[in-house]
Amino acid sequence: MKLYYSPGACSLGIHVLLEEIGKPYEAILTSLREGAQTTPEFLAINPKGKVPVLVLEDGTALTEFVAISQYLAAIHPQALLLPSDPLLAARAVEAISYINGTMHMQGFARIFRPERFSFHIEDKAEVQAIGRDIFATGFGLMERALGEKDYLLGAFSIADAALFYVEFWAKGRNALELPPGCAAHYERMLARPAVARAMAAEGLG
Repeated sequence: MKLYYSPGACSLGIHVLLEEIGKPYEAILTSLREGAQTTPEFLAINPKGKVPVLVLEDGTALTEFVAISQYLAAIHPQALLLPSDPLLAARAVEAISYINGTMHMQGFARIFRPERFSFHIEDKAEVQAIGRDIFATGFGLMERALGEKDYLLGAFSIADAALFYVEFWAKGRNALELPPGCAAHYERMLARPAVARAMAAEGLG
């Protein structure tokens, strides 16, 4: 398999899951900052022009964090990335969908890409403030979901890989001070060998 990633992007979460699985794969740098996702070569792989992209053994591409993470969990059950209990498995997908669709696309994107939400430069501060509120609300919900647990479902799952990448954004880009439970979760994730390997591979260590 091949993972197309950009350092520190949401593909970091998929990078973590691949390291947790421990099977060989190829990581291919696709720098969003340099516009690599807009090249004809990349668009031939993923016409959506975004990462992560997982190219499977048959040469087909799988995109979107939710789909890739579920697929990896399904084909590598020995890694215990998704609970066998149907409701807990659904809770993992519920958390990822919210993290990716709301915290990431509606919150964080407003903070760092406000021009996508308004063409008027005078609206920038208001757009970013809305983004911070969405991002902070999301972390409040994740804090509640964690409760006294080490991980969102109790044991590590694909949901924690998603939470980790937005925690990384909050900490690394000074976007938000994490609530205590999420801050502890972030440190717990950093201590996992698979996370350390993924971070080092992306030059984030």
